[in-house]
Amino acid sequence: MLNTKDLHRIFQKLDKNGDGLLSLEELNWLLEGIGVNFSLKELEYSVGKTSLNFDEFLLFYDSITKQNDDKNEILEEKDEEQDLAKAFNVFDLNGDGFISCEELQSVLARLGLWDETSGKDCRSMIYVYDTNLDGVLDFQEFKNMMLHAN
Repeated sequence: MLNTKDLHRIFQKLDKNGDGLLSLEELNWLLEGIGVNFSLKELEYSVGKTSLNFDEFLLFYDSITKQNDDKNEILEEKDEEQDLAKAFNVFDLNGDGFISCEELQSVLARLGLWDETSGKDCRSMIYVYDTNLDGVLDFQEFKNMMLHAN
């Protein structure tokens, strides 16, 4: 994130005619340089005026970076969801969309995480997150279990 001093320096460089305002053309030149393409009409609609002073430029910068942060957050959530779906499929050995006690025990044993002498019952492990009490974990229940395990 750029600080105010850096943004002021950028603003001054963009303000080609030195009038203390960024025209839409000057602003559009910056946006195109970072891969954001607007027509001048779209940019005027987005900005709401034909030029920006420094304070308005700061607000515009904040709104652009906030939108980008929101997009990154959404992408991270999608990645997490995909990772959880892959993990779910590892446990769902028969592909029926549910993780049974036997499937859970089998995968944990293959991973070296199941010790029959420990006395732990996989049914009690499933029961904690089995919100609909059907004896198996669906994807949502598995997701809740994985997100609460951290």
